[in-house]
Amino acid sequence: MAHLYPLIENEVNPYRDNVQGKANEPITVAGLLDRAKLTLGSTYEGGKPDWTLEEIYMRLERNAPRIAIIGGSSDHPAHIMDYQTSARAAIRIWQNGGVPFYFSTPVMCDGTAQSNQGMSYSLQSRNAVAQMVVNQLEAHSYHGAFVIQGCDKQPLGVVSALAHVDRVRRNRGEAPFFATFAPAHVLEGGTIPDDVIDELEALAKKAEFEGAQDVAFDLRDTMAYILQCSSNTAFQGVFERAYERGILTKEQHKYFEMRLAVATCDGQGGVCAFNGTGNSSRHLVAGMGLVHPAVELLTDPPSQRQINAVLDSFAGMINKERYGVSNIVAANIKNAIRIHSASGGSTNLMMHIVSAMLYGGYKFSLWDLDNIHHSHPIPDLFDYSLTEGRDIYSLAMQCCSGTSRGMETLFYELIENGVPMDQDVPTVAGKTWRERLEITRSLKAVNVKDNKVILSTPRRSFSGVDVLKGNFFESAVVKISGMPTPQLDQFDDKLAFTLYYENEDDANKSLLDSSLLTTIKGQKLFPHDLLLATLKFNNELEWNRLKDATYNELFDEMAEKGTMKIAVIIAGQGPVAFGMPEMFTPMQHINANCIMKKLATIISDGRYSGVTYGAAIGHMTPEAYEGGGIGFLQTGDIVHLQLRSRRIDFIDCSQLLLGNIVHEFSSQLKEERQSLVEERKQRMKIRQKLVAASNRMYGHTDAANGVVPIAIVEDAILDYEKDLLVQETNIVNK
Repeated sequence: MAHLYPLIENEVNPYRDNVQGKANEPITVAGLLDRAKLTLGSTYEGGKPDWTLEEIYMRLERNAPRIAIIGGSSDHPAHIMDYQTSARAAIRIWQNGGVPFYFSTPVMCDGTAQSNQGMSYSLQSRNAVAQMVVNQLEAHSYHGAFVIQGCDKQPLGVVSALAHVDRVRRNRGEAPFFATFAPAHVLEGGTIPDDVIDELEALAKKAEFEGAQDVAFDLRDTMAYILQCSSNTAFQGVFERAYERGILTKEQHKYFEMRLAVATCDGQGGVCAFNGTGNSSRHLVAGMGLVHPAVELLTDPPSQRQINAVLDSFAGMINKERYGVSNIVAANIKNAIRIHSASGGSTNLMMHIVSAMLYGGYKFSLWDLDNIHHSHPIPDLFDYSLTEGRDIYSLAMQCCSGTSRGMETLFYELIENGVPMDQDVPTVAGKTWRERLEITRSLKAVNVKDNKVILSTPRRSFSGVDVLKGNFFESAVVKISGMPTPQLDQFDDKLAFTLYYENEDDANKSLLDSSLLTTIKGQKLFPHDLLLATLKFNNELEWNRLKDATYNELFDEMAEKGTMKIAVIIAGQGPVAFGMPEMFTPMQHINANCIMKKLATIISDGRYSGVTYGAAIGHMTPEAYEGGGIGFLQTGDIVHLQLRSRRIDFIDCSQLLLGNIVHEFSSQLKEERQSLVEERKQRMKIRQKLVAASNRMYGHTDAANGVVPIAIVEDAILDYEKDLLVQETNIVNK
């Protein structure tokens, strides 16, 4: 009987040469297929089962494609329905002449790990997933993979692993490793129950009556968002401030928390509807050419027909080097970065993109990514909103209804807006992007009539995540796409006082303190003369009005008008110090506070959640633990925020008082603060022991180089622009 898949055309076949594999594995394959048929029940599409142990043995002997179905752990919402998807995939792989296997990896949910010790393991889990996947693929000699793509660090952990295995196999002269990714469907955002809306509105009115207008405003603002795990954190911050002021009781707080939490997630799971790391990874991996369009953006788990389309494409990919995972990733890297930018992707992915390239054997860093990002203007073509009915679930509905093609539509609109996209590179659809775009049905963004998420006319001429430099650090990132233009104007080219915290816990406690500004004012942490000097730079008209005001009057007016800027410094959060947790919660506390939102940015050597928005600056290198300049700062310093110029510089306060803006981070200052820095490091070492020694990230690169094991970087020697296969016989210099 002829099968769709060809045999693997390579002499290496451990199953042929070692009988133990053929003794052990046939029962696992038969068991997988038996369970798949049972799971599918009446929806099973196929004839009488023919997966006898003898037939499985012969396929292993003949080197039929051994394809791993890689799922995730069912304690993550994105992987609840893996059992159904893996069943459909196993049946189709067998029908096409392959040998299906299944294994899964642990998948951390960043939402569940948020604001607790678990967040110190999040980034490390990406490298752990990569290691586990490499182990299994190499130990069991699989040729390819069908990946059920989930959320958080799993997607790029698996991309990194498969690119690495492909590179290792090619270096050994073995068959290229092929793979395709099927992202989990999008989870519909929750809805606040009507009775809870009424109760929350009553609480807001009570806050107004008791003079807490800020609490009332922030509560109503949070109610405007679709219900999701991140908005629950925003509610929590407002509730805690309301409790502190006696507006609600602890019992009422817990009641609201319960009612909102249980209404958040749909029962069949999926990737949350906000444009966080999960959906940013969906867009990015699609931009890398690794996602078949049939399964890119779904509102339900994929059907058998959709999975068949994905797996049937393997027929034209097997044995062809240009379809090896590492080659597809590198060939598509410029496309992926431009799609990530235009779609407002997560800051997390700035490290994960670098990681995937390094694991694939290519020399690559944050600076290469930034060069691609800024080699041509990338417009903002993503009109995503959590308050106006344009979340990623809405985009998925548009794709399922046939009015949008998701990332193919975004790819097309980028071309139409003059962005140079690499159209002649391979994708897992078995076609180049140019061939995929030749089918014009539903391709243009204008086909969507209501609630367009993908646009044809840009919202702004720039987008994405910018890399920053400064005189006290080497690199940092800020998500420009997460800052509306008025907010960008508020913080760009402004002088900001630093408010220093040694860790996130201290920052969270302080940011939830409704008397924080009163405390700063009472202790005069920002001196009067420097307040005036910063005001003169930030807003000279206001300076003329307030130059003779008392300290308290000046402070209050600057806070009220937003002319005071505060750089909340959260240090000691880098990869070595504490696993590089996300600063989502402190940033959410700022965003959920109408007063602090116009005053404060966060600067950290930690990370941010993909859903974080606002003036959030992170990934600062070197990290404080490694002697980075961020660890030398202290409360009352002044930094110059120059976001459009992609810089933050330390200011000489003595020169500022003379009316001069001098960017200087002097060696003398560092010497004067050296003992302070050493004391802080000793406290970091004590705190570091809260993280299990087995999972601390020693021996890794910094955030600008992907936070990957040193051995990965040492083996990454290829040129990502030259060492590519676009046509099977040609290595091209693009």
